[in-house]
Amino acid sequence: MTEPKIAVVIPCYRVKEHVMDVLANIGAECSFIFVVDDCCPDASGQMVKEQSRDQRVVVIRHDANRGVGGAVMSGYRAALDAGADIVVKVDGDGQMDPRLIPRLVSPLIRGEADYAKGNRFYALYGLHAMPRVRLIGNAVLSFMTKLSSGYWKVFDPTNGFTAVHATALRQIEMKNIDERYFFETDMLIHLGVVRAVVRDIPMEAHYGTEKSNLKIRSIIGQFLGKHLYALCKRVIYLYFLRDFGLGSINLIFGVLLFAFGTIFGGIEWLHSAQAGVPATAGTVMIAVLPMILGFQLLLSFVSFDVANEPTVPLQQVSGRRN
Repeated sequence: MTEPKIAVVIPCYRVKEHVMDVLANIGAECSFIFVVDDCCPDASGQMVKEQSRDQRVVVIRHDANRGVGGAVMSGYRAALDAGADIVVKVDGDGQMDPRLIPRLVSPLIRGEADYAKGNRFYALYGLHAMPRVRLIGNAVLSFMTKLSSGYWKVFDPTNGFTAVHATALRQIEMKNIDERYFFETDMLIHLGVVRAVVRDIPMEAHYGTEKSNLKIRSIIGQFLGKHLYALCKRVIYLYFLRDFGLGSINLIFGVLLFAFGTIFGGIEWLHSAQAGVPATAGTVMIAVLPMILGFQLLLSFVSFDVANEPTVPLQQVSGRRN
């Protein structure tokens, strides 16, 4: 069996103090290293060109800042053009240990997954190093990502330590991937649409002197809107356009019954409050029963969606077709 060619993509923006250490820790298992200078004001790319003696390193420079997603997409395209079978993304700030790359890519090499990502929440002892704001925010974002992507077993969606198989990478529409901080989550959403298999890999993050450019307060509203849009788009596409089955029926009647009970109950409660007359038992039952039944049907849909998570890697499907 031929060893897969592994490429590493490192987006660089204000990571001048850390990127050379990241490069030094990338092992011999990697065939290509693409350093993407995203119009860094510190000229990270130029520094790498001058100081790196690694023949695998290629520096790509953007004339205008495109965000972490835009930088990674440039690296992905370069890696595919170079003939890479697996593409690893490592941030240039030193939070991820490149020596963990063999562990990260192992499920892809074994044909068990199309996409692997780090998960910093496996071991409780490692969580004390994570800033509290990141800890809480990551938990909330993880649940939102489960809804919008359909990957119910995946956690830590903003983790930037990822590996993707070329088969899956060619099937997603890279031009539509978000180019800013929603990038990692948007990758999961697009991978869910093409039914790629995703695996979490336990890892420990390192927090030192690096500074995050992500401001939680400035992006939380954008993230919420994008998650809601992705959820609606995913449900419509998977359960009404691509297929229509029991899960679709549960969703339709669940929403209709729950909405009817809620609206009817609200109207009758308002009338009772204005008239000063308690609602009859029959009126209460007409409102409550549809709500209970609708809620149960919605829970059934969620259970169906959890069980519908992809299990057959795209690289296996592609191999059978060939």
